[in-house]
Amino acid sequence: MVKLLLLHDVVEIDAGDAPIHNSGIDRATMAKQEYAAAERIFGLLPRDQAEEMLTLWLEFEEGQTPNARFAKALDRLQPLLLNTLTDGGTWAENGVSEQQVLERYGPIIEGGSPVLWQEAMTLVHKQFQR
Repeated sequence: MVKLLLLHDVVEIDAGDAPIHNSGIDRATMAKQEYAAAERIFGLLPRDQAEEMLTLWLEFEEGQTPNARFAKALDRLQPLLLNTLTDGGTWAENGVSEQQVLERYGPIIEGGSPVLWQEAMTLVHKQFQR
């Protein structure tokens, strides 16, 4: 899972990261840019390593395996934790509602770990009750 998360982030460093609350992002175009970045970055490696890295990156992106679902949950949990620890952080700056947080974070986190989602929901509710 660590490899999945790191490879996902390496590609985002190159292609750019689309904030979850930015509705102006064309997700299909972003996915194409990320795939091109993954091919370029991993293409710098010897063939066997390039294939392994691209396969792992795709595993994360597709989110079908238990490891990928858990990794995606952790990836989504990290900004949630940051926002709850910084008095709302970017949620407050961008006028994000509790309902938006639950809808945008919940399915991914719960899909990877229902227990983590229960804990995260508690933090979200506390944040928006302030």
